[in-house]
Amino acid sequence: MLTTLLSFAFVLGLLIFVHELGHFVTAKMVGIKVERFSLGFPPRAFGFKRGDTDYCISWLPLGGYVKMAGMIDESLDDTITGASWEFASKSVWQRVLVISAGSIMNFITAIVIYAAIVYASGIGETVGTVVGQVIVGKPAESIGLMADDEIVAIDGEAVTVWQDLTRIIHSKPNVQINIEWKRGDQLLSSKVTPELNAENNIGLIGIAPKMAYRDAGVYESMRQGVVNAYNFLRLTAQSLKLIITGKESFKEAVGGPIIIAKLAGESARHGFESLLLFTAFISLNLGFFNLLPFPVLDGGHLVFLLLEGVMRRPLPIQARIVIQKIGMAVLLALMVFILINDISRWDKFNF
Repeated sequence: MLTTLLSFAFVLGLLIFVHELGHFVTAKMVGIKVERFSLGFPPRAFGFKRGDTDYCISWLPLGGYVKMAGMIDESLDDTITGASWEFASKSVWQRVLVISAGSIMNFITAIVIYAAIVYASGIGETVGTVVGQVIVGKPAESIGLMADDEIVAIDGEAVTVWQDLTRIIHSKPNVQINIEWKRGDQLLSSKVTPELNAENNIGLIGIAPKMAYRDAGVYESMRQGVVNAYNFLRLTAQSLKLIITGKESFKEAVGGPIIIAKLAGESARHGFESLLLFTAFISLNLGFFNLLPFPVLDGGHLVFLLLEGVMRRPLPIQARIVIQKIGMAVLLALMVFILINDISRWDKFNF
């Protein structure tokens, strides 16, 4: 339990801090007065004031916020005087930068973590068509495939690189295929039917390649970090699409603080590298979902700015406040639902 709580605090604390730091730094850069930098949501617990800013920790540890002068946000403060140091007085592009900076910092954090792990561990490359892992309960195990077996042909077509192997298997969901493989001096073969992976509409038999690692320089590590971040963001977008289209249950797909805590604890028990990988994944999700065009979220503020850019004038203050109130009510209801959903699955958790 202690490992779970500490890991949860590390992941959430770091990512909230990084996100809000993005807003804070860019606001200062363009001359906006920041009234509060808070880790956690009100009520305020403790902190200190330096200059114009109150730096504090608040009691609800499920987020954070940067309160900028002259900005209508979740605080619903509609005080706009027209002073040069207010959010509303800055150009649309300056405000877009400030609003986007939180998610951008989350993306950068994930890229840096992925790059650091690649730099420390090296870049993995597949060893031909040699199997590195066979997943328990999957079709490959049922036909006797084992780690270190070398797959040489599928349906009579020779395969020498892992990409050729996956291309054929992925194209045959629910279609029986014949696999030939070498184990030492033995040549073995068997028929197997790849399972359909509904998320990507591909066939899978439950194998992973054997990997060999080589050293990577700073540039190559950063490039790989970008590639890894992009791939995980693409998977997140695909998962959201499945939920929206009803192909995946919203109740089963979403998780709140309890599930995040559980997964953080499990990652930590597998080692610090595993915890960092989980942190990078959550950072990408935090950045992505904050950019969704929903009131209260950063994406909602970006929609207001887009409308202002098109209309050449901002939406009326009262309209923005009403929209923010509705957004907050829906978001709070969603948070309660997710929390109850987490608790209903409590017996499945192993803390």
